[in-house]
Amino acid sequence: MAMTVEEYLQMEEQSNIKHEYIDGYIYAMAEALEAHVTIALNLAALLRNHVRGSGCRVYITDMKAQIESLNRFYYPDVMVTCDQRDRETPGYKRFPCLIVEVLSNSTEAFDRGDKFADYQTLESLQEYILINTKRQRVECFRRNEQGFWVLQSYTAEHQSFRLNSVDFEETMAALYEDIVFE
Repeated sequence: MAMTVEEYLQMEEQSNIKHEYIDGYIYAMAEALEAHVTIALNLAALLRNHVRGSGCRVYITDMKAQIESLNRFYYPDVMVTCDQRDRETPGYKRFPCLIVEVLSNSTEAFDRGDKFADYQTLESLQEYILINTKRQRVECFRRNEQGFWVLQSYTAEHQSFRLNSVDFEETMAALYEDIVFE
């Protein structure tokens, strides 16, 4: 049975597990493994230090992104918003400039496919980042002046990566700190 947005938001406030919301239906989120959580935390901490005092805010895993036009709520691994309108909604953000998903076996296809297509409808979104947990690889999808999404990949050979949406550059070593690849 489909839920309204209001019912979903109320349920989510009291739920012990997180659910994403797609057009009235909820989907429980899988728990993340150590590498996933560590990479997301590393990036969020680095970004938080970078944007401090700028008016931008960094959110990690527990903050929802709303795609109002498609009736969706997702939980990005890391999200940055610099839009003052996002201060009006403490439980979710509508105007992110940067969304990051750390890939896992269970979510990779969705993160690359339908979720990315949904995120592309956010006019404020400038970059969508996918971070690999099996090897050093960061995929930056950037919206160009014509509105097309252009991919730039970074690997261990690059030693650093750049996020243009927040004028941020960091080393791959810092992003992958404490990660042991199998």
